[in-house]
Amino acid sequence: MQTGSLPLSRARASGLALACGILYFLAFPGLDLWPFGFIALVPLRIALVGQTPRRAAFLGWISGMTMTTLGFYWMLNMLQAFSGFSTPICVFFVLVVNAFTGGRMALFSWLFVRGERNGWQKGPLFLLAFVVSELSFPVLFFWSFGAVLHPVPALTQVAELGGIYLVGLVLVAFNWAVSEVALARLRGEKADYRRLLPYALAPVVAALYGWIRVGQVDQRAARAPSAEVGLVQANMGLMEKRQAYELGLKRHIERTAEMRAQKPLDLVLWSETSVMQAMPAADAKAILPLYFTRRLGVPTLFGAVLFDRVSDARQRAFYNSVLLADEKGELSGRYDKQELVPFSEHMPFGEDFPVLFEISPNSSDFRKGASVAPLSLGNHRIAAMVCNDDVSPSLGNRLLADPNTDLMVNLTNDAWFGDTTEPWIHLALAKFRAIEHRRYFVRSTNSGISAFIDPVGRVLAHTNPFAEETLRHQVRWLSGRTVYEVVGDKAYWAAALFVLLAAFMRRPVVAKSAQATS
Repeated sequence: MQTGSLPLSRARASGLALACGILYFLAFPGLDLWPFGFIALVPLRIALVGQTPRRAAFLGWISGMTMTTLGFYWMLNMLQAFSGFSTPICVFFVLVVNAFTGGRMALFSWLFVRGERNGWQKGPLFLLAFVVSELSFPVLFFWSFGAVLHPVPALTQVAELGGIYLVGLVLVAFNWAVSEVALARLRGEKADYRRLLPYALAPVVAALYGWIRVGQVDQRAARAPSAEVGLVQANMGLMEKRQAYELGLKRHIERTAEMRAQKPLDLVLWSETSVMQAMPAADAKAILPLYFTRRLGVPTLFGAVLFDRVSDARQRAFYNSVLLADEKGELSGRYDKQELVPFSEHMPFGEDFPVLFEISPNSSDFRKGASVAPLSLGNHRIAAMVCNDDVSPSLGNRLLADPNTDLMVNLTNDAWFGDTTEPWIHLALAKFRAIEHRRYFVRSTNSGISAFIDPVGRVLAHTNPFAEETLRHQVRWLSGRTVYEVVGDKAYWAAALFVLLAAFMRRPVVAKSAQATS
């Protein structure tokens, strides 16, 4: 590429946008080639130079579509299992979802080029447009660029200040510095290294902060009271879980007894819907102690399907729930899932168009939980989450609103996605909740990956995928507040207003004084 060749032709710009999507995919959890994250956005930035906002949106869409098509290939298996649609229909829906999801990067590119044309400072605009696109664009499965750095604890500790979004901005800042140096060379110019230094040093500053905070948090955890926690990964097959629910319950009970025989436990976790047979919510307290919980002899968190009777055509409204049984087997707490999966736990527009349930026979009709209060275990408070509840930063903040909450747990069933990268992506995203809230985080899943995560995001122990296993580890009861819990996403929403303003209004020009005042 020669000097003066910018802006690029549509074909060359599209090729660079495609390269951006590929690099993003390679860096993302699952493959975990995370160093690519420091250059993944560079090709797209070069492609955007001199483009119209419309062309910029198209180029961003190519990047987003490429990344999601490669990275979320497991959506096809998920949709086939969840919906019951034929394969051609599932392929069509996956392409539609990927095309829509690509709009996140399209929005980022459009906002940046619009603001750039209106004269706003390009570096800050690039960063803010990126975080605004992540924060505001709706996606079927939440993810964030910051997840790329999940294997590098030194670079992720800033999440306690600004969530996973701030970790992503560390990457975006470095990408900006690299892209500006590359553009200067393409133009035959000298890069302004002094101006780019703050962007290039973002990872260094984050690493220094992380190095200090990891040591401080480790010392604090060492002084906190401990608990011995066990978890059961029963590894029930996708349909086996529904059809042989007694076998699933039997596995959980037996594995729990085996762990207790080895060493006393303070708490045991089972997986999502480990008690699969649906029962009336009003009767659960009377039924479940007689059914099995009084036999456990240890406080246990388990997944269950509950329902309320309703007067409309559904007759029953279901809940994907976490129940807490105390040491005597009496039920003492309940949490209902918040983030329901489309086509699995609820059918979009199903209440308005019931015929959708006829063409998607595997889709359920669950209702979102009404409360995010922690579950009480003696003097302790536990924030419970079900499945993809644990990937949402905003929901995490609502669940940890009580500063006395001193443990986080997640009950999951990722068997729908098969032996793919999805369980590893899910685990990587969940690790940031531990950092954002400085709590130990225990995840018990049906088929993996079950794990113990410490308050700096390190995985202390984990199971293998698609294996029947038990796991036990010591955790620490930690409470308190973090900056991100207090501030949340307010600063990012303020940035969204600024970026929107920049997209539609020219930057004010400050007139210089015609003559010096005496």
